[in-house]
Amino acid sequence: MANVTTDDQPSRKNLIDAWIKAYGGPPPKGLSTRLLLYACHYNRQAKDFGGLKKSTLRQLRRYVPAPPGTTTNNSRAPVALKPGTGSRLVREWRGKTHMVDIVENGFVYEGKSYRSLSAIARTITGARWSGPRFFGL
Repeated sequence: MANVTTDDQPSRKNLIDAWIKAYGGPPPKGLSTRLLLYACHYNRQAKDFGGLKKSTLRQLRRYVPAPPGTTTNNSRAPVALKPGTGSRLVREWRGKTHMVDIVENGFVYEGKSYRSLSAIARTITGARWSGPRFFGL
């Protein structure tokens, strides 16, 4: 979204009214005018183009607790997406950038093959780290 001057933006009161119309209640206390504006733009786009896919909504709902007194069948924990073959992991450690390529049977770091990310994390840090945690997976 391009930067617009305050003269081009709706008033905060109009944004709050639009929020109430879209969500059925007032916005959370302390929500910035800028975020209200983004929410209004999103709702307009959702109306015009259909919103998020059902699969995306299902994934997002896994991260939001159900309101008290409701039942849901989303009791499973979020499934971590694993990067596939051909992906590259990048991690900065103590001022140096480290890149790991994911290959068919493991990982390649600085031209050497490894069977686990933990072994690479240990090589980089000199300590016993969980490789997936070190690389933010």
